[in-house]
Amino acid sequence: MARSGERRRQAFLFRTTGHHPLLGQPHDPVAEGPIADAEAVAGAVRRPGTPLGPPGRRFDRRSPFVVGVAAAAGVAVTIGAVEILLVAAQALLLVAVGLFLAIGLEPAVSWLVRHRCPRAAAVPGVLGGVLLLLAAFVAAAIPALVDQGSRLIAVLPQWVEQVGDPGTPLGRLSERLHLQQAVQQVLDGGGPGLASGVIAVGEAVVGTVSSGLVVLVLTAYFLADLPRVRATLYRFVPAPRRPRAILLGDQIMVKVGGYVLGNAVLSAVAAVAMVVWLVALGIPYPLLLAVLFALLDLVPVIGSLIAGALVALAAFSVSGPVGIATVGYVVAYKLVEDYLLTPRVFGRVLRLPAVVTICAILLGGALLGLVGALLALPTAAAIMLLVQEVLFPRLDRPESLSRVADRSAPK
Repeated sequence: MARSGERRRQAFLFRTTGHHPLLGQPHDPVAEGPIADAEAVAGAVRRPGTPLGPPGRRFDRRSPFVVGVAAAAGVAVTIGAVEILLVAAQALLLVAVGLFLAIGLEPAVSWLVRHRCPRAAAVPGVLGGVLLLLAAFVAAAIPALVDQGSRLIAVLPQWVEQVGDPGTPLGRLSERLHLQQAVQQVLDGGGPGLASGVIAVGEAVVGTVSSGLVVLVLTAYFLADLPRVRATLYRFVPAPRRPRAILLGDQIMVKVGGYVLGNAVLSAVAAVAMVVWLVALGIPYPLLLAVLFALLDLVPVIGSLIAGALVALAAFSVSGPVGIATVGYVVAYKLVEDYLLTPRVFGRVLRLPAVVTICAILLGGALLGLVGALLALPTAAAIMLLVQEVLFPRLDRPESLSRVADRSAPK
């Protein structure tokens, strides 16, 4: 009874004076002096809608002190932000990729939620479906990849002999490009160089696997809490501008989601079309080349060119006519993909001019490598949307032209 009475007394003091019962006990109003007076006012301003009190009056932004502090703080924050970006660039890139994939999978989750599936079940269902497809693909592809990889290793000595024989096409190509001398220089470099190369490759593989796991975990967390993340981001926009920001932000998210899902569909179609062609013509390593073609096809423009060149080289190893036919098939498939499949898959999600597409991919690849090339198109689409909906209307205001005409009119 004594303890419950003490708790009630402390709760009453907290409601009436604002002094928290878990801090600064025993509470002595006489010793605290002016703080006790402020606590009494704090208890009086507490309301059900504002349990921590209403916001205070804003500072005078034109005060010399506030202007000086704001300028100094702005310089310090800018320098600190640049330093943080440089130090945490890799981690921030993983976070950006995780958020990007979460937004890409959000349409599937929202579709399940709209069909009366709880989000707590929709998120694991979508992620589980994606992981199940990846696991099934890996389980089906690994035996063939290992078999074709072992055959490739077995045939390498024959290719090396052909490189040293001037009577073969590879030998003549080696004489023109001095390939044999370059290989010999690498071999003469000794074991330490090769060992360091092997260690570097191992570190790259381990780093890629660990980064993939981190991205997977981040994607799951972002996808599970995306409604709250979305609402929190919009809270940073001032209330008068918030409705417009919601319309623009949701449209950008829809573009990103459509781009991710559409790109996955196009890559799957590319893999199937390529493996059918390679198997039909008897080109070696069909599954390996088809998987490589599908992965590189994720990178717009540049990736398809590199993938087509690799497939063509493998086809020319069979015969000249097969190589020429494969080049024609790759070109024809890219035309069908660009002008038939892509418009149907993406629809009106991304509406970018060709020059913007190429420039965005080049800049993204130069800044962030493969990840930058993947994120380039949705980023460019978001920037184009903001330019068309925000910047151009401000620049095209007719009243600005009327003011110019008024100033130019003779008096």
